[in-house]
Amino acid sequence: MKPHVQPFFHADSNTWSYVVHEPAGQAAAVVDAVLDFDAKAGRTSTTSAQQLVDYVRDRGLQVQWILETHAHADHLSGGHWLKSQWPQARLAIGEGIRKVQETFRPIFNLGEHFPVDGSQFDHLLEDGEQFDIGTLQARVTAVPGHTCDSSAYLIGDALFTGDSLFMPDAGTARCDFPGGDARTLFRSIRHLFHTLPDDTRVFVCHDYGPGGREVACETTIGAQKRDNIHVRDGTEEDAFVALREARDATLAMPALILPAVQANIRAGALPPPEDNGVRYLKIPLDQI
Repeated sequence: MKPHVQPFFHADSNTWSYVVHEPAGQAAAVVDAVLDFDAKAGRTSTTSAQQLVDYVRDRGLQVQWILETHAHADHLSGGHWLKSQWPQARLAIGEGIRKVQETFRPIFNLGEHFPVDGSQFDHLLEDGEQFDIGTLQARVTAVPGHTCDSSAYLIGDALFTGDSLFMPDAGTARCDFPGGDARTLFRSIRHLFHTLPDDTRVFVCHDYGPGGREVACETTIGAQKRDNIHVRDGTEEDAFVALREARDATLAMPALILPAVQANIRAGALPPPEDNGVRYLKIPLDQI
């Protein structure tokens, strides 16, 4: 079945979020929602996430799943706030989040009381797991490499790849975050290429408009295999690893990696308030 996919672009982080729903029904899922964050002022807002809520409400949709493709390093997740709007929805991420939590708990000195079992989420999705969104069938494919918790979601004929694949003229995401690995990413992408039909629609999580073109979010597996500048058909694994690692060595850390990961390993929840009622984000020095 071909679901309806409605994209929403968050310009501050170049992030695409999606509402995915039945073509003739009410069941829906949300993928990679954003919580607005002004780093200069240390202020959050729900302006962007509210656009998704308005879209769902205006069409009488019923959100069953709030899906994260991974614990993002460039924006705070809106998943926790959306869960407060749709209590019936299940907030889910790939089971690799446990490893991400284990990695970052000591970096942020969160202490043994901070669970690293993924229990901040309603459900941890396993590789190959299938679930329904009304009449839509969905399947999880673990695609580690960019991060160890990265998952792609095939909903009907629509694949949501997170950061594993960008638009063909932008290539692939970096692999130098803790838990990332270029060789693993290459194999994850090749698995998608080998197992999905060429006409599978592909929806990316980020686009930066390389060369000055307008930002875009949709391509196909066939176009990726033919045109992706990093992993098109015929690309050798060692060549990809060399290219990816050389490029990663030139990249600065994302501006929001410390606040973003700190929230996103909590399923988008902000740290609990301290005794003065104020929430604080930590900035560990010389750790990343």
